[in-house]
Amino acid sequence: MFRKLVFVLTLTLTTFMSYTTAAEQTLPPAIQWIPEDAVIVLEVTRPKALIEAFCNDKATATITALPLYKQQASKPQFKEFLNIVSFIETTLGTDWRTGLEKLTGAGITLAVCPEDTVFLIIDAEDEQILERFHEFFLNVARSEAEKKGKYNIVKSKEYQGLTAWTFDGKEAHTIIGKRLIFANKAKKLKDIVQYRSQANKASVAANPAYQAAKQTVGTDAIAQIFINLKPLMGIPQVAQIFSQQNENPLAALAFAGIFEATHDSNWLALGLHIENNTLVFRASVDSKKVAATSPAAFALPKKRGEGVFPNLSVPRQIAALSFYRDLHQFYSAKDELFPERTSGLIFFENMMGIFFSGRDLTEEVLAETKPEIRFVVAEQDFDSAIGTPQIQLPAFAVILRLQNPEQFNEVAEEAWQKALGLINFTRGQQAMQGLIIDRTVHGGTKFSMAYFSTSGLDEKNNLEQRFNIRPALAMPGEYLILSSTDDLARDLIDSLNREMQHNVKPVANTHSLVEIDTAQLTSILKANRDTMVRSDMVKKGSSQEEAETGIDMLITLVKLIERAKLGLGTHEGLTKARLEIKLNL
Repeated sequence: MFRKLVFVLTLTLTTFMSYTTAAEQTLPPAIQWIPEDAVIVLEVTRPKALIEAFCNDKATATITALPLYKQQASKPQFKEFLNIVSFIETTLGTDWRTGLEKLTGAGITLAVCPEDTVFLIIDAEDEQILERFHEFFLNVARSEAEKKGKYNIVKSKEYQGLTAWTFDGKEAHTIIGKRLIFANKAKKLKDIVQYRSQANKASVAANPAYQAAKQTVGTDAIAQIFINLKPLMGIPQVAQIFSQQNENPLAALAFAGIFEATHDSNWLALGLHIENNTLVFRASVDSKKVAATSPAAFALPKKRGEGVFPNLSVPRQIAALSFYRDLHQFYSAKDELFPERTSGLIFFENMMGIFFSGRDLTEEVLAETKPEIRFVVAEQDFDSAIGTPQIQLPAFAVILRLQNPEQFNEVAEEAWQKALGLINFTRGQQAMQGLIIDRTVHGGTKFSMAYFSTSGLDEKNNLEQRFNIRPALAMPGEYLILSSTDDLARDLIDSLNREMQHNVKPVANTHSLVEIDTAQLTSILKANRDTMVRSDMVKKGSSQEEAETGIDMLITLVKLIERAKLGLGTHEGLTKARLEIKLNL
């Protein structure tokens, strides 16, 4: 009986001690060890999902099948890299992907703090993998130090029962259980280690700004970034970027609502999600105030239900953009927004005065436009009977929605013809060919176009760059289309006719939409590959092989993305952005 009692007590005590030891090894979330004054914090909470997205068999097969990959794989440097990876796999006793998952699977936290301090915390799933990983690089560091004759540069030091290492005399790191902690400055490693013994030490996790930002990201985010904007705005280089908006009217109009919201916010939050091979980034800033005279005041919908119209869709489309911008109110406030009259603004006003016969640009021209502005960029389908330029540029167009189309159509037509007349007059003075103006009908809309004639040319497969342009003005319904080519104008007439039949509604609470289709972008890059290679050789002095490698890498990177879509707007008092990138794997 006594022996049984001793056995039970021993078993109970052993279990209790095991539980206590395990509890002592349980570490709090890494974010609770990041100083509260952190300026930028990156948290990868689900590294495995990220590894799976970019390192799965399908993605690997796609990348290794690329001509660029095969070209790089044949080089000695790349083979040496693969040998190093193979050696690490042997040392760790696992393949690189499994080792990476076990090494980082519990999370990665990176923080940038004042005084140019950087902290990195890696929480491993497998403590033995972490120890072998550190031992491997410790041996590498020692070997490199010996080669350079710096025998004392790799060293260790005991601190609070831990061993802290440095490989170069500057950085410092330590391992606590399954956690690797790195600081780019040796003396700063103590700041993190002290969180072990000082549970009440203030961390960024308790920062109200961090907590508010985290709520906007969502609990299902794979990774998230918190940026404390106030310290960043005090950096002269950053402040200069934001001040430049007040010097450029076009930049102020294009980025209205973005610069102001970021500049006046306390924090920025960015979350990464993955949905069916699509990377989804959701960003938020907490700015709530918009000055009545700022560009943002003319970019934010004023009434409920107002916003941008959906992007238009045309054949061979490369990009589509849709903006909510009140041009009338924006230009009315130009003196407050841009007190210094730039030469570009003066030139613009003078030319508009000529084209619109002295009409008041604010009240008689821009007042006729509604806030919905759309742009379309598309690859051209060149007619062999007309000819193909040596450099193939995409077609582009701007689409405006008019207040009084019946009254304004003739005004716009007159301005367009004056602009073409000025171009022809200028080219005529230089004994150069002018544009021929014509009228045609498509989809029930009579519209104007112009073109450079190729009828007298024998060689039509290598035309000058100007033959990319066949300007057109079309006004279907309440819309005005100003296009660089008549073909794109026709496609847009069809698209707008379909839209008017379906009574399309605006996208509420959204002031900017951008979509890019990389299939057509890849096509146009391939069509101009030889020209781009020659240009790089002339401008950069590159060899043909170097230029071809650079251009092919650009085409490859573009090809890996199938589609990108960005939306910007306001919701629940926050300025929000959503970026979707669909991967082509």
